[in-house]
Amino acid sequence: MLESVTWFRNSAFRWQGEGLTLYLDPWGITDPTPADIILITHAHYDHLAPDDIEKIRTSRTKIVGPADVAEELSGDVTVVAPGDDVEVAGVKAQCVPAYNIAEERLDFHPDRNRWVGYILDLAGTVYYHAGDTDHIPELEAVRSDVAFLPVGGTFTMDPQQAAGLAKAMSPGLAVPMHYGFVAGSPADGPAFRDAASPVQVEVMEPTNPFERT
Repeated sequence: MLESVTWFRNSAFRWQGEGLTLYLDPWGITDPTPADIILITHAHYDHLAPDDIEKIRTSRTKIVGPADVAEELSGDVTVVAPGDDVEVAGVKAQCVPAYNIAEERLDFHPDRNRWVGYILDLAGTVYYHAGDTDHIPELEAVRSDVAFLPVGGTFTMDPQQAAGLAKAMSPGLAVPMHYGFVAGSPADGPAFRDAASPVQVEVMEPTNPFERT
């Protein structure tokens, strides 16, 4: 289910298939390929990276993101909020909440910002990209074949908290992200895999070298 997926770093992914190239939170792109669709979860620099967007953007590229993301970008940008369902370039996206509830990080991703994660059906596989979030009750109802979950702690769930969400969601496959770069360490991926059992987990290798130890 990950054959079509490239992980660049942090929460930046690319999906390619059926003549479509889609990016999620592109940052640190190592081999730019023109984008048909770019989805941004929120306005932090490691998710909304205008320089990387310009590397992959063409006159036909469609961009999707929350209101404060749209304010930073020109062109064809579809504004979304939690609860929205949109269709862009033939791809249907369901937008789900992404925010913090842990006391020590309430100011990083507040609910009032209306930032999002995305549920996408791509070539018959349902992918969930959580953005930056804690284990919030709304997410336990998300059903997906593949769930990309932040595990690095500090700004998001740590491996154990993310494992709790993975068990509640029970995806076909869980993939850790958002660790080893801005927060967390490379060890968080395997730690999440161990804690999430019996949920199947695949720890991907980023195209960029990890920046934290």
